[in-house]
Amino acid sequence: MKRTLLLATLTASAFAADPKESDYYQITTFDTPATTAMEVSAIELLPGGKLALGTRRGEIWTVTGAGSANASDVKYQRFAEGQHEIMGLAWKDGWLYTTNRYEVLKIKDEDGDGRGDIFATVCDKWGVSGDYHEYSFGTRFDKNGDIWVVLCLTGSFSSNIDFRGWAVRVKPDGTMVPTCSGIRSPGGIDFDADGEVYYTDNQGPWHGACTLQHLVPGSFQGHPGGFKWYSKAPDMGPKPVEPKNKSRIVAERERVKELLPPAVYMVHGKIGNSSSAIVCDLSKGKFGPFSKQLFVADQSHSNISRVFLETVNGIKQGVVIPFVKGFKSGPIGGRMDAEGRLYLGGSDRGWGAKGGKPFAFERVNWTGKVPFEIHEMHAKPDGFELTFTLPVDPATAGNPASYSMRAFTYIYQADYGSPEVDSLTPKITGAVVSADKKSVRLTVDKLTKGHVHELHLNGVKSAETLPLLHPVAYYTLNEIPAK
Repeated sequence: MKRTLLLATLTASAFAADPKESDYYQITTFDTPATTAMEVSAIELLPGGKLALGTRRGEIWTVTGAGSANASDVKYQRFAEGQHEIMGLAWKDGWLYTTNRYEVLKIKDEDGDGRGDIFATVCDKWGVSGDYHEYSFGTRFDKNGDIWVVLCLTGSFSSNIDFRGWAVRVKPDGTMVPTCSGIRSPGGIDFDADGEVYYTDNQGPWHGACTLQHLVPGSFQGHPGGFKWYSKAPDMGPKPVEPKNKSRIVAERERVKELLPPAVYMVHGKIGNSSSAIVCDLSKGKFGPFSKQLFVADQSHSNISRVFLETVNGIKQGVVIPFVKGFKSGPIGGRMDAEGRLYLGGSDRGWGAKGGKPFAFERVNWTGKVPFEIHEMHAKPDGFELTFTLPVDPATAGNPASYSMRAFTYIYQADYGSPEVDSLTPKITGAVVSADKKSVRLTVDKLTKGHVHELHLNGVKSAETLPLLHPVAYYTLNEIPAK
């Protein structure tokens, strides 16, 4: 009996010592005004430490105190109302620019009472029919002063309304420039640390899973439903060749020269089911060890994942790793301030969210404790190089048996979504730990171009014998480096 109790105590003690996400990153959920359903769909930083929140209900609220350690310090004031599904906010020269379903609008508080007084349309050159799914997601300003907007297909399937299924740029003078075709159902858009533009697209026709996509002017992003608008976009050149149904993107890239593959597949059911906000960590270490990496939210799974990107043969690709789960609703809007505070807000209306609440406005803070995680994952001609946030245990990290891998892809098809197909089981043939114990060079017997390489590291321990907080990574291998 005593032996049983001792074993139970030891087991409980070991379990209690296992690392948890909340040891490193903590979520604060704010109370929101009882007078509205605060379905936050866009967030912007304002002067003086304030925030602007745009909502699916078409309201804009300004917020003070959201950075305070005391959540009760937060205060709200309604700045404007009467728009429809605000999915982008940008502040410049005293004006707050909003992207809603039908326009980019700018608003100014002329008399200083905290409410918008002047409202002026900047651009409304794309179409809108009133369909429930015609979302328009907008960025802040790029280095040229442009706002990028991704326009959801009508019903997320068809493009009978001007430029639905496209990415466009709104110039400072209000001119609209059609920039990329092939958009299906975006969930967010933002910049990386170098100013490159990315958006998230969602599983459906011609999208086997949710994706993070690199918006390169002139590119085709995968869904051919908007090809008819090439006639109104002369600077885009001729309409691309139609992709073949039930093919693979790696094969169609040979046929459709404008087709740009997803930078990262946000693997369906494992990373999430409805990718949304993109946030780049520009806090210079105040959010932890992941400086300049991207954090991608998922509205359905109520979580955020972490993405590391690299360029191989001129194409963006990289790895997605789970990061933090447990948000109270489905995050849609996100923004990080200079102090490394990540603000997220969203709702569950229309699709549902694991968080269970109809809406929420929340904040994520780093506790200052560094988790044991994969830091970066780089493709090599014969495998991958992994770097870690903490030194590894050479005995476990240097043992190929500590790792396992499978590889798969998705059908590129007009049908909705895709199962994982063409599955392979690459063998880890070597694992060499660096002298500083911060990286491991894995060799793999076979890499497959166009496949997601799913790596499990269940046997790897840190030098302090901690397991990885998230022992799985999904690398989208668009290109295999030559050397």
